[in-house]
Amino acid sequence: MRRDDPLGSMTTTELHPLVLSPIYRRYIWGGRRFASTLGRSLPPGDDYAESWELVDRGSDQSLVAAGPLAGSTLGDLVRTRGVELLGRHAPLPAFPLLFKFLDASHDLSVQVHPDDTRAGRLTPPDRGKTEAWYVIDAVPGSRIYAGLQTGTTRDELADALRAGRCGAVLHSFEPHPGDCIFIPAGTVHAIGAGLMVAEIQQSSDVTYRLHDWDRVGPDGRPRAMHIEAGLEAVTHFEPVAPVTGDSTGDPAVRRLVTIQYFLLDEVRPHRRWQVGGDDRCHFLAVLAGHLRLESRWGLPDLVAGSCVLLPAAVGSQAVEPVDGDPAKLLHVSMP
Repeated sequence: MRRDDPLGSMTTTELHPLVLSPIYRRYIWGGRRFASTLGRSLPPGDDYAESWELVDRGSDQSLVAAGPLAGSTLGDLVRTRGVELLGRHAPLPAFPLLFKFLDASHDLSVQVHPDDTRAGRLTPPDRGKTEAWYVIDAVPGSRIYAGLQTGTTRDELADALRAGRCGAVLHSFEPHPGDCIFIPAGTVHAIGAGLMVAEIQQSSDVTYRLHDWDRVGPDGRPRAMHIEAGLEAVTHFEPVAPVTGDSTGDPAVRRLVTIQYFLLDEVRPHRRWQVGGDDRCHFLAVLAGHLRLESRWGLPDLVAGSCVLLPAAVGSQAVEPVDGDPAKLLHVSMP
């Protein structure tokens, strides 16, 4: 709810497009490309690793940054304005997706996430974590690690992990900006140094670290590994390659991922683009260009790095490039 407003006021204000404020996470592998690439103003430091743009997990809450509902949390809106926000997906106890930007100046650890069944057996239970990455920037020679070398068995993976030679069984490739990589839960993976990606995932926080490239954490000690739990969670052994994407009925839209948890599109609008009006909410993350929402909302223009959640109740919305500036954005919705 609004931090300075009673709940009753929030529940009577008309829902509008929700421009959201980022939540930054600082880890040893981060950098400063949220400033240099996305134009953000960052405090000092060269370890800005993640920027959470859409989240509703306990105390981690996206805040509305502008408009009459500024200061409201996503979680409060889900629970008090669920039908207006979520449309046909209401009611939900929490928003089921999490969207973030990641800046990998160094290799991330090799990880695996459990599927829904395995995560549901934990105490407390959680969702599984299926995710997709969209490469925004890539230093030449950067690597994506996704899946295992063809023919690798669970026993061979276990032997490699315990012997400290995980890299020998990992599948990897050099990605390029615009690549999309789909990572089902149960897939061994890591984002390599030099990459900046956007990630859409199930809202989950269950990660098993399998290998950390023989480095130490900020305290000077090796970070904890989760070999046994991680090995049990691995269900996909094949190598993973970038998705090809599919054309749609809209020439501006390329469908990248269609699964039961989310739909992910790349959108390149050359003129006014309509989205929504289908009793679902829609999330937009601008990667390039300068876009304008309908003037009736009185909200700031969208530039690279801007994110906005369109509640189901606002209906079909026009998003328009400004001054013919080439634009690119990611569009996320639920099936």
